[in-house]
Amino acid sequence: MEFVEINGAKLAYRLEGPPNAPLFITLHGGRGFGDYKSDFLAYSPLQNTHRILSFDFRGHGQSSETEPYSFRQLVDDIEDDLYSEKEKYFDYRDRLKNIKAKTLVLCAFGKEYRGIAEDSYHDASHSWINAIARIPQTAYPVPTHFQIGDSAHRTVDTGHPESTLAPKLSRRGLDPMISFRLTVVALFCDALVQIVGKEDVIFKLLSEDPQNYPDAPTEAIRRALEIAEGRPIPVGEKLDGSRIKSCRIGTTVATNALLEKKGERFALLTTKGMKDVCEIGDQSRPELFNLNIKKPEVLFTKVVEINERVTIEDYDLNSNPKDRTRSLDDPDLTRTASGEIVRVLKKLDVEETRNALRQLREEGYNSVAVCFMHSYIFPDHEKQVLSIAREERFEFVTASSDISSHIKILRRATSVCSEAYLYPIIRRYVDNFQSGFKVLPQRVEFMCSDGGLRQAHKFSGNEALLSGPAGGVVGIARSCYDKSENTAIIGFDMGGTSTDISRYDGEYEHLTEATIAGRTIAAPMLSIQTVASGGGSILFARNGLFVVGPESAGAHPGPACYRKGGPLTITDANLFLGRLVLSSFPSIFGPNANEPLDYKIVVEKFQQITQEINSQSNQNLTPEEVALGFLKVANESMSRPIRNATEARGFVPDKHNLVSFGGAGGQHACSIASNLGIRRVLIHKYSSILSAYGISLAEIQSEASVPYTGLFTKAALPEIQDKIKDLKAKVRESVLSQGVEEFSINMGTSLSMRYKGSDTNISIMQPEDDDYSKAFIATHFREFAFSLSRGIVVDAIKVRGIGSSNSGTQVCLPFDELEKLQKTGSIPPVSTTQSVYIEGSWQSVPVFKVLDLQRGSIVEGPALIIDQTQTIFIEPRFRAILTSEHVILDLVYDQSIVKSVTIEAVSPVQLSVFAHRFMSIAEQMGNTLQRISISTSIKERLDFSCAIFSPDGSLVANAPHIPIHLGSMQFAIQHQHKLWKEKLQAGDVLLTNHPECGGTHLPDLTVITPVFFENELVFYVASRGHHTDIGGKGITSMVPDSRELWEEGVNIRSLKIVSGGTFMEADIRAAFDAAADFPGCSATRRIDDNLSDLKAQISANQRGILLLGKLCSEFSLPIVHKYMNAIQNNAQMAISSYLRETALKHPKALTATDYYDDGTAINLTVNIDATSGTAVFDFTGTGLQTLGNMNCPISITHSAVIYALRCLINLEIPLNQGCLNPITIIVPKGTILNPTSRVAVCGSTIASQRITDTIFRAFGSCAASQGCANSFGWGMGGKDPLTGEVTKDLDGMVHML
Repeated sequence: MEFVEINGAKLAYRLEGPPNAPLFITLHGGRGFGDYKSDFLAYSPLQNTHRILSFDFRGHGQSSETEPYSFRQLVDDIEDDLYSEKEKYFDYRDRLKNIKAKTLVLCAFGKEYRGIAEDSYHDASHSWINAIARIPQTAYPVPTHFQIGDSAHRTVDTGHPESTLAPKLSRRGLDPMISFRLTVVALFCDALVQIVGKEDVIFKLLSEDPQNYPDAPTEAIRRALEIAEGRPIPVGEKLDGSRIKSCRIGTTVATNALLEKKGERFALLTTKGMKDVCEIGDQSRPELFNLNIKKPEVLFTKVVEINERVTIEDYDLNSNPKDRTRSLDDPDLTRTASGEIVRVLKKLDVEETRNALRQLREEGYNSVAVCFMHSYIFPDHEKQVLSIAREERFEFVTASSDISSHIKILRRATSVCSEAYLYPIIRRYVDNFQSGFKVLPQRVEFMCSDGGLRQAHKFSGNEALLSGPAGGVVGIARSCYDKSENTAIIGFDMGGTSTDISRYDGEYEHLTEATIAGRTIAAPMLSIQTVASGGGSILFARNGLFVVGPESAGAHPGPACYRKGGPLTITDANLFLGRLVLSSFPSIFGPNANEPLDYKIVVEKFQQITQEINSQSNQNLTPEEVALGFLKVANESMSRPIRNATEARGFVPDKHNLVSFGGAGGQHACSIASNLGIRRVLIHKYSSILSAYGISLAEIQSEASVPYTGLFTKAALPEIQDKIKDLKAKVRESVLSQGVEEFSINMGTSLSMRYKGSDTNISIMQPEDDDYSKAFIATHFREFAFSLSRGIVVDAIKVRGIGSSNSGTQVCLPFDELEKLQKTGSIPPVSTTQSVYIEGSWQSVPVFKVLDLQRGSIVEGPALIIDQTQTIFIEPRFRAILTSEHVILDLVYDQSIVKSVTIEAVSPVQLSVFAHRFMSIAEQMGNTLQRISISTSIKERLDFSCAIFSPDGSLVANAPHIPIHLGSMQFAIQHQHKLWKEKLQAGDVLLTNHPECGGTHLPDLTVITPVFFENELVFYVASRGHHTDIGGKGITSMVPDSRELWEEGVNIRSLKIVSGGTFMEADIRAAFDAAADFPGCSATRRIDDNLSDLKAQISANQRGILLLGKLCSEFSLPIVHKYMNAIQNNAQMAISSYLRETALKHPKALTATDYYDDGTAINLTVNIDATSGTAVFDFTGTGLQTLGNMNCPISITHSAVIYALRCLINLEIPLNQGCLNPITIIVPKGTILNPTSRVAVCGSTIASQRITDTIFRAFGSCAASQGCANSFGWGMGGKDPLTGEVTKDLDGMVHML
C-alpha cells in the first residue's frame, strides 16, 4: 500500500491486476485495508480481467490522516488531477507505478456516480459495500460517467462472509458454470472440466501438436466449450470465458525453458569479486565418470560487478561472541531487523551503479538480477539498485533478498538468476494464454511449486518450476489421506518420461531448495523426488544387465508401438505382456494420427533384444521373460527413490499406503507395493489426471519469512512471536488480495532451526506448547538417530497462509465407505478376458471396464480394470474393491513369505535388481552422513564416501561420492578384518585413518561397522569423511609444509569407538589429544565437531545395517550373498571385455610418463593379455618418495586405477571389487606412489590427479590439464611455535578447489 496526495487529501492506493487490462478505479474511505471488511475485497473477483486502482480515502473513521473531505470533491479532484481529457487516457505515469490506461471506470459509493456516501456506510454492523459496478468486457471504451444501476451494468454482492449471496460476475445474465483444471506435462495435457449439474469431463491431448493447435490449454478449453455450448468453435477463434467460473493450470513451461535454455536474456549485478560464483558452483558431481563433462551454463549473458561490500560483525562459532545489544557509535555499523550487526565496508556508489545500468540499457538489456553478499540479512544495497534500475526503465528487475532470506550467496545467486531467466517467459505465457479469450474467465490461477495457487498476474518464475507435479501431491493429500485413519501416504506418479515420488502424513513436506535441471534453486517447493523412469523410458541390454532409461522416447517418436519408429520402452513391455488392452486405445497413432497401436513391431523388437541379452549372459531366455525382466528392473529403479524418501528420513515404507497415479502408474502399482512391503494401494478415479484434479482442490497460498539470528530460549520467544505477528499481517494481506475471504484463511508458523555449529536446518512447525526446541530435538532424533548437547539456533521465521478460493470440488475419502463395502461387496460377472504373461506363463485374466462395475465390486487378481485414460493391472495376491471414487488394492497373502529367487543359476533380471538394491543402500548411507555431519568438508564439499563390503572386506557397492575413496576404502576394511577377525560382535564400531592401514590422508577418517545377520558376520559397512580439524602443526587439516606423518595430526591404526553399543568417548578424546604430544603440534581445536561427525558416520553405517538386514530377510542370506558375488563377477566381465577390445586396438604395451610439480616422475606401463582379459599396471620407474606431503599411499594408486577404468569403459556397471580383479598393480615400495609409513601424505589426494592423468595418457583417451584438486586453507589458533601456547576453539578451514 502506498500514498499519494491529491489537492491536499492524502489517499492510500493499491494497484493490482494484469498490466494490460482495462483500468478499473475505485474510491472508498474509512477503515482502510487489512481485515475482511476491507473495501478492496469487493473488487478482488475482477483482478483477472481488470487493472484495479483502489483509492482508500483516510478522511473518515479512526484511521484519519487528513481533515474530513467529501466524496464528491474527491471524485472531482481525482478526475481533474489525473484524467487527460485531451488524450483520453488516465495518466499516472509520474505518480503511480509508471502505468497508463486508455479506459477508465471511476466508481464512488452511494446511489449514483457522483453521490455522497450514505450514513449507513459507516455502520460497523452493515455489510459495508452494497454494490459495485460491473462493466461488460465488450463495452470498450468505457464511458467516463455512468450511474450504478444503469441497465448496461450488473450489480453484485461482495461475497462478504455474512452474506448468503454468491458473487455473480458474468454477462448475459448467466451464472458461471464451468471450471477448468489443466496440467501440461511432458507428453500430455490433462484436462478436468467440471460443469454445474453435469458429470465431470476428463480427457487428454498431446502437450505439443503444432500441426493441429498452437497451445494445449487453450485447445482443451476450446474443446470443452464446444461440449458446454453445443456448437463448433474453430481453432484460433478467441474464446468467450464469461461462463467459466475458474480456470486453474499447472504447467511445465518454466522447467522446459530451463532445460531447453530458452529463458530471457538478462544481466547479473553482484558484489565486486564475486562475478564467478555461479560459474564455479559447488562440489557436486552428478556425472562422476564422464570424461566429457558439460556443466550447466550460467543463465545470465553478462555479469557486472558493483563496488559495494558489507560484512557481519560476529559469527556462529566465535568462542568470544560480541554483544549484539551494544550501542552502535560507529556510523558504518547497522543493526538489522534480525538483530545482527553489519559493517558497511563499502557503500553503494549510486552514480557508478547508474552508469553501469545505463550501459546495459544501451546494450539492449531489459532485465537485471541483483545478488550481493549478505543481502539475505542486509538487503539495503539491493533495494537501492532495484530503485535505480526502475528509474532507468528496466522492465524486469529481481533481487536475491526478495527470492530467499537464507544465507549462502551461491544458492541466492542461482535462485535470483533462475527467476530473472524465467519470469519474463512466464509473463508472456500467461499473457498469450489470456489473449486467447475475448472475455476472460472469472478467475485464472496457476499452480505453484509449493502446492498453492497464484492468480495469473502474480505467477512468477521459480514458483512455476514444479507447477505440474505439485498438483499431484495436493491431489493425493486431499483425496487419499484420511486424518482419522492416520496412515501416511506415498505418492507414486508415473508418467511418460519420469516418475515423481512424494510423501504426505497430514502436513505437506516443503523444501527450501531443490535441484532442477542441474541447478540448485532456493524457493519454497513441495518435496518431490524424480526418477528418470516412465512409460517412455528406453530399454537396453548392456553387459548382460537389464537397463531401463534414463533416456526416454519422449512424445516424438514415442514408444515403438506408436508407429513413429521409436525404440522399445516400458510401455511396449506392458503391451507385449498383455498388461495393456490394445482395443482400449483410440486410433490416433502413426504419421497421420489415424492408426491403432502397433503390436507386431513390439514383438519383433523384443525378439531382437532377447537375442542380445542371451548372447551377453549365456542364457536362454524367452522374449516374455526378457520383457518381464525389464519391468522388474524398472519397478526396482522406481522403488529406490521411495526408499530414499522414507527410510533415509526414519520412516518405514510398509507403514504407508501407496497412492498410484499418472497414466502408467496403474500397471506398476502392485509390484511397487510388493517391493516396499506396502499392503494397500489407492487409485483415485481420476488417477490418470490426478495432477489436474489436485489443482481443483488446491488453495491460494502465500508465504513470508525473515532471517533471525539467535538461540531459541524462553526469553527469546516474545521477540520471535512479535516477528510472527508481523509476518502474519503481511501474509494475510497477500492472500486477501487474491480474492480470499478472511474467515477462510489458516496460518501456519515454522522456525528454521539447527544445532549450533551444525549446518543441518530443520523446519519445525509451531507446537501446541510453543516449545520449538523440544520439537526440534525429537524431529532430529527421529531422522538422524542422535541428539547433541548444544544450543539450538533459529535461522529464519516463516509464516504460510492458506485461503480457500471456493473451488467447489467435493472430496470423498474412502475409508469409512470401504469398511462397509468390505462386508457387503460382490464379485462382478466376467464378460471379457485377455491373455497376460504372469511369472512364467500366459494366463487368461478377466478384463473389467470401470463404467460396468458397481460400487462395492470386488475383483480378485490377476485382472485388468480399464477406463478411458488408464489401465490397472491387479497382480496375483491382490484384491481390488471399488468405492465411490477409488479403486483400493489390498495385498491378501502372508507378507513374511521370502521372495522366490532360485539359487541354482544367476538370473540377469535379479542381477540388475540386486545391483539397484546394493547401490540404493550405499546412497542412503551417504544421504544420512551428509545431512547430519558438522564438517563443511562433508556437507558442502561432499568429501565423503559410503560403501558396502563382503565378509572378507572386498568392495560390493560404493556410491559414486568422491573418486579418491572408490578403490581405497577396501584396503582399510581388509586390514581391520584381518586384525579383528572373530573378535567383533554386533554393536562394535572401528575407526582408522593411518595410510599403512588402508587410509588416504589423515583427515579422511574411516568408520567401519560389522554387519551381523542371525549371529553371523555377513557384511561390513563403512563411511569415510574428511574432518576439518584433526590437530597437528598446521591451522587446518591440510598442512602445506609437512614432511613427516606426525606433523599432520591424529593418526589411528585401529580404535574401537563403539563397544557393544557403548560410545567410547573417553578413548576417542585421548586418541585425538595424543596429536599434541609431538613438537609444535596441538590437538584438534574442534573435538566436539569431530565427535559429532563420527556419530554421523556411525549413524550412516547403522542405516546400512538396517537396510542390509531387511534385504537378507526379504530374499534369504544365501541368495543375497550369491548375487553379491555375481555383481562383482559382472563388473569383472565388463572390465575384461574392455581390456580385450583395447588389446586388439593396441597390441603393444601402453606407456606414459608424467611429472609432479617438483619434477618427480610417474612412470606407467600397461601390459594387457588379450586372451585372459587381464592387465598389469606397472609403475616401476616412478620417482622416490619425497620430503614433502605429495606422497601417495598405495590405496590411492588403486583408487586412481579403478576410477580411470570406470571412466574408460563408459558403461553403467556396478562399482566394486570386480573392477580390479582382472588388474595387477605393481608399485615399488619407497616410491612416491607407495611410501614408507613415516612420510607426510596430506597432499596425496591432490597429487592423485597426476596419477589419473598418467593413466589416461597411456590409454590415449583424455588430455591432461591443470589439476582440479587444489587446496586453500585458512584459520586461527593452534600452538604458537615460539611460546608453545595453545589457542583452542578458533576456526580452521580448508577448501579443496
